[in-house]
Amino acid sequence: QVQLVESGGGLVQPGGSLRLSCAASGIMFSFNTMGWYRQGPGKERELVASITIGSSPTYANSVKGRFTINRDNAKNTVYLQLNSLKSEDTAVYYCNAYSMAGIIYWGQGTQVTVSS
Repeated sequence: QVQLVESGGGLVQPGGSLRLSCAASGIMFSFNTMGWYRQGPGKERELVASITIGSSPTYANSVKGRFTINRDNAKNTVYLQLNSLKSEDTAVYYCNAYSMAGIIYWGQGTQVTVSS
């Protein structure tokens, strides 16, 4: 059974930081491109960042320079470091795994709220 379990969300003030984690099981983690998506209130789900099998990252323009994605294949975990958070970063953040066979898996999401 495939599971992607996100953690690390919460309430943070503008300018603050959070670190999200996504622990994967049931997949060959090192053979999956991993990604973080988010869906804000009244908005569509959007890609925030992804990291390839070879650990090459890609970022949405809105988070470049503020967020960092990395992966630890030994721990089957992908991380998203969120710095300099803004109110517009408020969203449910979802972990995503994309296998070489084209199969996509999703986590249940973790809420990030940026508010003073």
